[in-house]
Amino acid sequence: MPGISELRAWWAGWPPAAGAAVMATGIVSMGLHLSGDETLSRVVLVLAAIAWVALAADFVMRLATDRPRWLADAATPGALMAVAATTVLGTQLSMLGWETLAAALLALSALLWPGLLVYVMRHWARRMPGSVFLCCVATQGLAVLGATLAAAVETAWLAHTAMVLFWLGLVLYGLALLRFDLRQVLEGAGDQWIAGGALAISALAGARLIAAGDGSMYLWNLDDRGVLRDVTAALLALDLAAYVVLLVAEAVRPRLRYDLRRWATVFPMGMTAAATLSVSAAMDAPWLRVPGQVLVWVGVAAWLATAVGALRTARAGGGPG
Repeated sequence: MPGISELRAWWAGWPPAAGAAVMATGIVSMGLHLSGDETLSRVVLVLAAIAWVALAADFVMRLATDRPRWLADAATPGALMAVAATTVLGTQLSMLGWETLAAALLALSALLWPGLLVYVMRHWARRMPGSVFLCCVATQGLAVLGATLAAAVETAWLAHTAMVLFWLGLVLYGLALLRFDLRQVLEGAGDQWIAGGALAISALAGARLIAAGDGSMYLWNLDDRGVLRDVTAALLALDLAAYVVLLVAEAVRPRLRYDLRRWATVFPMGMTAAATLSVSAAMDAPWLRVPGQVLVWVGVAAWLATAVGALRTARAGGGPG
């Protein structure tokens, strides 16, 4: 059928960076859950799960039928979105009490992460776009899911592993920052926001680790806990500062035309909201809750605007972005 053939052709044009749509949808669901909007959160979660299944099937299909293209795609930073999207979805499932499925997604993402990370970093260049920070995002995604699941099933080794990944993620952020082209703040098509999103997911990982240590397990001594709290607070402050800088840059040089990389704008917006609400709960800072709830709805608005842009582009036959 012509309609189905056109849909397949359109879908085949989506690069690995399309995983940002899954990440964005999953984190918006998480933010709505944290703000107490449970019904809407689950509706959005279903959309994220459907998109994840479709992208996973495409990932396997390309590996089986077009290995040269798969290897070329795997060398780009966007390939790490497969790991990040899986961890975001797994975290939300764990928060809803579906630990077995969350554990399966953690195992899958942990299996993909080291090979993709090394392969992507081997192909780094100078003056890279914001997607270079996905090395940090994917690593911190594992830390977030690991810490969340560790608290749910009371598994100390998993929490300690998540702590190692947390610190590794910060090291990777520093390495990525050295490669980031700062001109992208004003010129980027959307993925420049990942520079802030990586800080947001790092703050979220810190909040999850703090929350895990507040349970029945003994995980960290007072000194370790104090350092973790200080670093988490600093990460959130840096993330909020980056959020403001990126918003100002958008106002100074508006980029209103839809681009696939705009999903990589929605993800950091939603992640900042989730991080703010999580830090508020983990560090007993209720004054952060209202700003976090406001940021949730900013993220929802950005998600809707980007989804409308994607649908219009698809209907016009203009490809994914």
